[in-house]
Amino acid sequence: MSFTDIVILVLTLAFFAFALYDEILINHLKSPTLLSIPLLRRSRADGMIFVILVAILIGNNIHAHGSTFTTWLLSALALVGFYIFWIRTPRIRFKKAGFFFSGFWTPYSKITAMNLSEDGVLVFQLGERQLLICVRNIDDLEKIYKFIVNNQ
Repeated sequence: MSFTDIVILVLTLAFFAFALYDEILINHLKSPTLLSIPLLRRSRADGMIFVILVAILIGNNIHAHGSTFTTWLLSALALVGFYIFWIRTPRIRFKKAGFFFSGFWTPYSKITAMNLSEDGVLVFQLGERQLLICVRNIDDLEKIYKFIVNNQ
């Protein structure tokens, strides 16, 4: 196994581990998920560029009569990348004591202010930091507001 194969394998496993963490583990961490809201996708173009570049690498490897194992690894990387960037729906998951947003835990006690912008973006002020939450369905903002008011 070459160094390139090792790097591709590590990247594929890292993407796969993130997908498992985001889809399965977060639902069971801290407490059961009480409210899960789908968010707007970001970086679809970046994801497509990534998948196209990996497809170019696959074609280049086949054309240069490269290792079959490398072709399989690149194909697996392209499939996992396609899943993460195009099939998976980003979500915010509200729990009893806080919420998971972009894979990170934020307790409700860190929220200093909550605002709604004119274009429908929910802004959580966390001291010096802001979380911008763009929901898919505008009616979900009311669900989030009611959930936070009832659970604090």
